[in-house]
Amino acid sequence: MNDADFMVLALDQARMAASSGEVPVGAVVVRQGQVIATGRNALVRGHDPTAHAEIVALRAAAKVLGNYRLDECELFVTLEPCAMCCGAILNARLKRVIFGAPEPKTGAAGSVINLFAQTTLNHQTEWQGGVLAEASRALMQDFFRQRRHEQRESARQRHPLRDDALRTPDAAFAGLPAYPWTPHYRSDLPALDRLRMHYLDEQVVVPEIDAKPVPVSYLCLHDLPGWSYGFRQLIPFLLGAGDRVVVPDLIGFGKSDKPKKAAFHTFSRHRQVLVELVEALDLRNIVLVLPEWQSLLGLTLPMAAPLRYRGLRLMNAEGRLIEDEQPLSGGLVLWKQAGKIKSRNQIGPGCDAPFPGPSYRAGALALSALAPDFEDAQKFDVFTEAERFWTLHIKS
Repeated sequence: MNDADFMVLALDQARMAASSGEVPVGAVVVRQGQVIATGRNALVRGHDPTAHAEIVALRAAAKVLGNYRLDECELFVTLEPCAMCCGAILNARLKRVIFGAPEPKTGAAGSVINLFAQTTLNHQTEWQGGVLAEASRALMQDFFRQRRHEQRESARQRHPLRDDALRTPDAAFAGLPAYPWTPHYRSDLPALDRLRMHYLDEQVVVPEIDAKPVPVSYLCLHDLPGWSYGFRQLIPFLLGAGDRVVVPDLIGFGKSDKPKKAAFHTFSRHRQVLVELVEALDLRNIVLVLPEWQSLLGLTLPMAAPLRYRGLRLMNAEGRLIEDEQPLSGGLVLWKQAGKIKSRNQIGPGCDAPFPGPSYRAGALALSALAPDFEDAQKFDVFTEAERFWTLHIKS
C-alpha cells in the first residue's frame, strides 16, 4: 500500500467522525506497512478538548505496542495537525507524518508555524502535506455546509416566519465585506408580534478593575432605507474596553422580517419595538448614535426611560461620526432641527442585499415616507410628548 491508500483509510475515519457529529478528521498509524491503530475526532462525544484524531490514534498505537515511544511509525491524518498534535507526534518519536488538506488557521506543519522544522528539538519527524487534499477539503466543506443548513433550520424553528411577512434568504448576505459580526435575533418582544428582529450586539470583555468607568452602551440606529451593515466601519471604533455596541435592524430592513403590508409600518410601532428591545437587553448608560438627517425616531426613545440614556452622537452619510459625544440635553437642538424624516439614496456594496425583490421593500418605502405632519393621532401624541420632554430636559 502507498501513501494515498493509507490516506483513504484515514478519510474513512473522518467520515465516521462526521456521522457522529464531530468535525471530520481521521487518522491511522502505520508501522512497517501495517495499520496498527486508527483514530477520529471525538471532542464532542468525549467532552475532551485533547481528543483530536491524531491524539486518539497515537493513544491506541501506544497501547498496541505497549510503549509510548512509537519508533518507526507513520501517521496519516486528513487535516494538517495543530500545535498540540504536532507536540504529541514529536514526543512519540514518530518517523513520518503525512496529512491531507492544510489548515490555514491552526496548522502547525507549515500553515501558521512549522514545529517539524525546528532543528533545535531533540527529535525530527519527517512530514509531507497535500496527499488527497481535495478529498479531505471537500469532506470538511460538506460537513460545515450541512451544519450551517441545520443551524438555519433550527433558527427558523425558533423564529417561524409569519404568513404575512418575508424573510431575506441568508444567501443574499453571503460574502459581504467587513461584516463579520455575529447575528442575534428576537421574536419575543410584544410589539414584534412574532416577527423576527435582527440586531448586532458586540462587547469587549475586560477583567474587572477597581474604579473602572461604567461601560457605555452605544445604541446605533440606521438610516432609511439602510440597515446594520452601514455601521460596519464604526463598530470597531466604538468598541472600547468593556463598552457595548448594539445595532438593530428595524422591522422591514436588513436581516429582520419584512411585513408585506405597508400598514404595519407606523412610527409608533417601530418606536415601541426599540423601547422594548432596550428594556429586554437591559441597556444602560446609553449613547444614541443617529444619522444626522434622520434622528426623529431615535430622539423619541429617551423619554421612555431617561435614566438609561446619557448622550448623543451623530453620524454622516459615509458612516463616520461627525462630532464628539454631546450630553443628552443636546437633543433639544437636534429635535428642533429635525423638521422632517427624509430618505436618501443608498450607495455602495451591500445596501440592496436585504431587498432581493420589490415585495421586500414595503417597509422601506412606507417608513421612509412618514413625516411629522401630526395627522396621525398616535404620531401627534409621540411628537408632542417628545417636544415636552426635550424642552424640560434642557432646562433641568
